[in-house]
Amino acid sequence: MPTRTINQGFNAFHQKITPGSYESGKASSHKNSITRRLEDYFNLKQLFYSGSANNGTSVSYLSDVDFFANIPTNKLKKNSASSLREIKECLQGRYPNTSIYVDSPAVVLDFGGDVWDTAEVIPADYVTTKDSKNVYDIPDGSGDWMRSSPSLHNSYVTTENIRLGKKLKPLIRFLKAWKYYCNVPISSFYLELRATKWMESEDSIVYDIDLNAILKKLEDCDLASIQDPKGVSGYVYACSSDTKKKDALSKLSTARIRAEKAREEERAENTRLAFEWWDKVFAGNFPSYYC
Repeated sequence: MPTRTINQGFNAFHQKITPGSYESGKASSHKNSITRRLEDYFNLKQLFYSGSANNGTSVSYLSDVDFFANIPTNKLKKNSASSLREIKECLQGRYPNTSIYVDSPAVVLDFGGDVWDTAEVIPADYVTTKDSKNVYDIPDGSGDWMRSSPSLHNSYVTTENIRLGKKLKPLIRFLKAWKYYCNVPISSFYLELRATKWMESEDSIVYDIDLNAILKKLEDCDLASIQDPKGVSGYVYACSSDTKKKDALSKLSTARIRAEKAREEERAENTRLAFEWWDKVFAGNFPSYYC
């Protein structure tokens, strides 16, 4: 029976977790209807993709779709929580049978399908440009506003991805797949910034080696906050609460041990057993050793 190498296994896994056109089509339909509603009530300037849906690191059937809603300053409140409530009420009027709730910095719309059919709308107030990229104020979770620039961060990740033979974004996608498959309460943005920053000093990426290394580094740093490498968002935190951080660290420790076991088996040329350990890392979703 034909078998796979570890590299072939990761390539097959990446193909599996990359969203297809069907998912993109559903997201686009939401974008159009949300745009019309916010144009009518908030003089919306632009609704655009942000987060993993915008930069090629989303996970098939698991990542929701993030939108930045560029709204004029005079249509927003000094207290960002008040703006979130107003936008929530506005969208609820358009979608009365849809579950809509506030989860700062976003208003979340659950259209009744699966996770990939969930949209997050983040109110964004344009404030300046940096390196020719727009910078916005978005809700910070405490009623204030904080700086964010999706296009600047996307450019940062894309530049490093190209330098590293277009293997950085798949590596980030593997980290996010672990997060989703194992229900790890950790910020996707945090994982993306950590991975990109750490890989700045590398000349190439080997998926199993570098994924194992990043899991170890995440554990070694105790999921400490990271200062935004682009100097826009200040400090970026791994988790939204101490309880979630404790849970994330526990699951991270398990993943790190399993990834190291996979590497040990690969070094011993026990590729089948290495596949089994990687399958444990990804909660039973990694491809089989046998084709």
